[in-house]
Amino acid sequence: GRVDPALAAHALTEAVAELGLQALPWTDGLRQWQARVESLRRWMPELGLPDCGDAALLASRGRWLQPAFAGRTRLDALDEAAFGEALKSLLDWSQRQSVDRLAPVRISVPSGLERAICYALDSETGAPLPPVLAVKLQELFGLADTPRIAEGRVPLILHLLSPGGRPLQVTGDLRSFWASTYAEVRKEMKGRYPRHPWPDDPWTATAT
Repeated sequence: GRVDPALAAHALTEAVAELGLQALPWTDGLRQWQARVESLRRWMPELGLPDCGDAALLASRGRWLQPAFAGRTRLDALDEAAFGEALKSLLDWSQRQSVDRLAPVRISVPSGLERAICYALDSETGAPLPPVLAVKLQELFGLADTPRIAEGRVPLILHLLSPGGRPLQVTGDLRSFWASTYAEVRKEMKGRYPRHPWPDDPWTATAT
């Protein structure tokens, strides 16, 4: 027979409570968004962002998730776009703008290109992990200090890559890397990648 839409939406919402949030159509982008919000809650509590951790999402499911199930009678009828919009409805327009500005998805590097920033939460505590920028070393020539986000409060952890995309060094202090470790890396990599620039002075070299 005909299913009452309100009852169906309620039943599907409660099914998620039973099955867990993993039953929803998460994407890498939405998990990154969640990590960005949760990170900013710790880094900049004055923003007043709502708790978007898994436990809080389940506890408030009736407010944000149930409306997304309106007119649906199956869990898999909720697509990624509708789920993402429901999730982001927890933040008002101004708060969404703050997240995009203070915890950006990408950042410009001296090579002129934009590279992705990776955000993550500790699987046990839910606490934010340091944000990571993976970038080829040659793209940072001329940059003295580690890039920062959240109005300069949070330095990025740099995963410096070889021209072939393999990790060479992980550092949270670019200035120290140029001053101490770079000479060793240059010596080792110059023979392996002779067609790529390995200048004596990375401080003034042009990024490529």
